[in-house]
Amino acid sequence: MARAEQQERTPKATARAFASGMRAGDAPWQALARLMERALSARSLPEICFIAANETWQVMPFRQAVFWRISSRGLPKLQTVSGLARLAEDSPNTVWLRRLGLLLHRRAAREPAPKASFLTRADMPSSLAGQWDEFMPALVHVLPLTAPRDGRLLGLLALALDEAPTDLQQELAQRAVAAYGHAWQALAPPSTASARRPARLRLAGWLLAVLAALALLVPVRLSVLAPAEVIALDALAVTAPMDGVVRSFAVRPNQAVAGGALLFTLDDTTLRNRREVALKQLQVARADALAAAQKAFASDASRGELAALNGRVAEREAELAWLDEQVGRIQVRAPAAGVVVFGDVNDWIGKPLVTGERVALLGDPDDAGILIWLPVADAIDIEPGAEIRLFLQVAPLEPLQATLSQTSYQSVLSPDGISSYRLRARFEALTPEQRQLARIGLKGTAKIYGEKAMLGYYLFRRPLAALREWTGW
Repeated sequence: MARAEQQERTPKATARAFASGMRAGDAPWQALARLMERALSARSLPEICFIAANETWQVMPFRQAVFWRISSRGLPKLQTVSGLARLAEDSPNTVWLRRLGLLLHRRAAREPAPKASFLTRADMPSSLAGQWDEFMPALVHVLPLTAPRDGRLLGLLALALDEAPTDLQQELAQRAVAAYGHAWQALAPPSTASARRPARLRLAGWLLAVLAALALLVPVRLSVLAPAEVIALDALAVTAPMDGVVRSFAVRPNQAVAGGALLFTLDDTTLRNRREVALKQLQVARADALAAAQKAFASDASRGELAALNGRVAEREAELAWLDEQVGRIQVRAPAAGVVVFGDVNDWIGKPLVTGERVALLGDPDDAGILIWLPVADAIDIEPGAEIRLFLQVAPLEPLQATLSQTSYQSVLSPDGISSYRLRARFEALTPEQRQLARIGLKGTAKIYGEKAMLGYYLFRRPLAALREWTGW
């Protein structure tokens, strides 16, 4: 670090000694020494660009100065214009100066060692000569800024002059630009490898682009992810046998029950009261029929009423039998052995039901499968027998293998409110541990595999579909 500081201080000390040794008549050389010291004291490359465009005036008076910096890609970039703290990106002057920088850079690139030159309107092509008088005076002095170590072009300094400079001014300006090159190299020392870095980067970029294009042709299997749930494939629906209100549940959610086991009970208050009323009405009808039968032996009118009263007794008996049947259906029992799948018990207690409303599902744990809701926007061409892998939320690192068994041709709304296709799949070759893991009611994500396609189609399938949707192409 001490050696680097000493090397950095040496040019500055030389410039100061050079300035102190000047005589009173050597004012131009003293200005050059001050300018060299100022450049060697710069702390950043933009500061050197600013000094070149605004302070070179001390050794060569100009109307305006423009500095183009050569980027890492080898292209000129308009960096600084004298007297302007900020460049207007879309002004006519800025656009014209960018075009002028490209022309100067092409001319300097054709020379093995770029040298200072003078330009006039006659040296410009017609595309630039038309606005020359608007933005430039009659003469422009172009000074290339090169790296002292390898001669690499670092920038271009253009000085707009009102009159031709003297030989002394030209020498002083060239020495000042050489000092800018030394200062630039001190802040960003180049190397042999860095000089060839842009070309190598461009070659590497082209190679990567070719490899990426070839990779898009690699065949891969189409796949899509969709929410899924473990269900009983051949489950029986447990429905409400009649209109009523749930009074109590005899089972818990996902409980295994035997065939004929009590599941839930409906409230029987209304039926019990109606049965009591119907029983009383039957007793009254029987009593009226009995009295008419006794009077029929002596009265023809009573014999005529007896048939109507016997019909009313039969009606009341039928009504009572129907109510007894309804009372017998209050208790809902399992039609077969299995697992009762429903939500929370408290969601059903006190809830009014209509006839046929599904309350629970009765499924066989050994006949578990997968219900998949495939969104319409993600749909791919799949057929029964497609491979499916299920990643359960409780065990995301242990995927379960399944085979697609049923697809739907019409989309419906999923529980999440998304237009989706309903798919069903069967598990295959599950171990006892996996069968215990695939419990009915568990949810996860299913990965559905389709046919093979190119990687480019796999990656851009959704963007292409969206583009066709918006453009109609």
